[in-house]
Amino acid sequence: MRSVALSPDNRSAALSAMAATELDVLVIGGGVVGAGSALDAATRGLNVGLVEARDFASGTSSRSSKLIHGGLRYLEMLDFRLVAEALSERGLLIDKLAPHLVRPVPFIYPLKHHVWERFYAGSGVALYDALAKASGNGAGLPLHRHLTRRGARRIVPSLRKDALVGALQYYDAQVDDARHTMFIARTAAAYGAHVATRARVVGLLREGERVTGAEVHDLESGATVKIHARQVINATGVWTDETQALVGERGQFKVRASKGIHLVVPRDRIQGDSGLILRTEKSVLFVIPWGRHWIIGTTDTDWDLDKAHPAASAADIDYLLTHVNAVLEQPLTHADVEGVYAGLRPLLSGESDSTSKLSREHAVAHTAPGLVVVAGGKYTTYRIMAKDAVDAAVHALDAKVPASVTENVPLLGAEGYDAVKNNRYLLAQQYGLHVARIEHLLGRHGSLVDEVLELVAADPTLGEPLAGAPDYLRAEIVYAASHEGARHVEDLLARRTRISIETFDRGVSSMEEAARLAAPVLGWSEEQIEREVEHYRKRVDAERESQKMPDDETADSARLGAPEVVPLV
Repeated sequence: MRSVALSPDNRSAALSAMAATELDVLVIGGGVVGAGSALDAATRGLNVGLVEARDFASGTSSRSSKLIHGGLRYLEMLDFRLVAEALSERGLLIDKLAPHLVRPVPFIYPLKHHVWERFYAGSGVALYDALAKASGNGAGLPLHRHLTRRGARRIVPSLRKDALVGALQYYDAQVDDARHTMFIARTAAAYGAHVATRARVVGLLREGERVTGAEVHDLESGATVKIHARQVINATGVWTDETQALVGERGQFKVRASKGIHLVVPRDRIQGDSGLILRTEKSVLFVIPWGRHWIIGTTDTDWDLDKAHPAASAADIDYLLTHVNAVLEQPLTHADVEGVYAGLRPLLSGESDSTSKLSREHAVAHTAPGLVVVAGGKYTTYRIMAKDAVDAAVHALDAKVPASVTENVPLLGAEGYDAVKNNRYLLAQQYGLHVARIEHLLGRHGSLVDEVLELVAADPTLGEPLAGAPDYLRAEIVYAASHEGARHVEDLLARRTRISIETFDRGVSSMEEAARLAAPVLGWSEEQIEREVEHYRKRVDAERESQKMPDDETADSARLGAPEVVPLV
């Protein structure tokens, strides 16, 4: 498969191509399901377009718990089919589709009661492992094991002695969700899909009752184009109802937003070699290893305010700190928190009054002739959701279209990954970098690492660490703008890298250098560089202010103090 760079020129060409012909399928939404739908359709031989109002994964798909998992708690709800499906997808991602992006991670589940809880929880985890093995995927993942209290504290010394009587350890997997979503979109482009971000759908085209395409506003140039398509897929997540309103149809189901926030703390604040999964009165709490950090989450509360920038309040942060501190010897404080992020789960409404009990199943429907809607679901099962959405669209096409093949389509960077990884020491010598740098790049780019290293070969200064974020190389910023579709500093620091949540200053020390590195690629003037830097600074200030507010309403008001970045047209 030929690698395709999602460059500024590629974006312009994609918009022109979409406007010049009738597509078979137009996908609205560049989250994981929208990107997955574009890939599914493109690999069936269809002429496909994908438009996203902001950036790939800029909504829910960059703000998850970063887990690829079956959902252990859904076993308790007796939702065996959902768990089995998700575990099969987990194994497929680890083994074949994205081994460079998805990797196993261990978790310890502390037990608080003797005998009965070990039997009850142990039976559940054993069933979890059995369902995973029965799927035939992910055979390399270790099975669960029972631990004594001493054994658990040997693995996680920070656990309070009185917080457990024993434990279970099991395995799931994790992913950088924003990078994974971007890779899906980039793979779709490699198979011929036309892909454009910062392209907002402002209306749906109609011929009588039939939806025949979309009117799209190019937020970068200010132009508006009409894109005609035989079928349109609405994959806009928590914005599903708003997109449906463009055609005057409420739809056959509604999507309800549930807010989940996460904290990021330095790795040295919790001593341990395994993640934790803890019960709360409402749901479960994860403490997840994340490079030189831990991710702690999540909350689960109704949200009906601004969907583009959900805000974490002081009450949300206190909730997580209180629950995690209940099991830690050295309590965490607000001063330990490097980063905070909030995301919205798109849940199908109507099943329950409590968002934590709402279905994580997905639904697909033809809500109007020519318009397919896909909603609900969970990140791990994005490929199944995309397949079902394209199946529905294909059913309405006259021509015979092949079945989905994405089960056998590795993402860019997956092919040859093991071989390149085995050569990491030679690569380190060849490019004059420490092997740890090469391993870092491999975990973010897979076998496409040579494209990043070629930038370093051409300009050795790009092999130096980025100011304020020494985990990342300057070359990664240039590459994100030239190959990965990043259009703004926020894209670079919040999604192509995770600097916005992995540094105490939220990326402020990195923003100007990042802007100047991206400027030649994106054609920015000095004035645009200053606008980008100022916008990012205001974004950080607004987020910090919102996290001091006592409740959702005041937090939302504070976060809205930073407007969307508006490019110079």
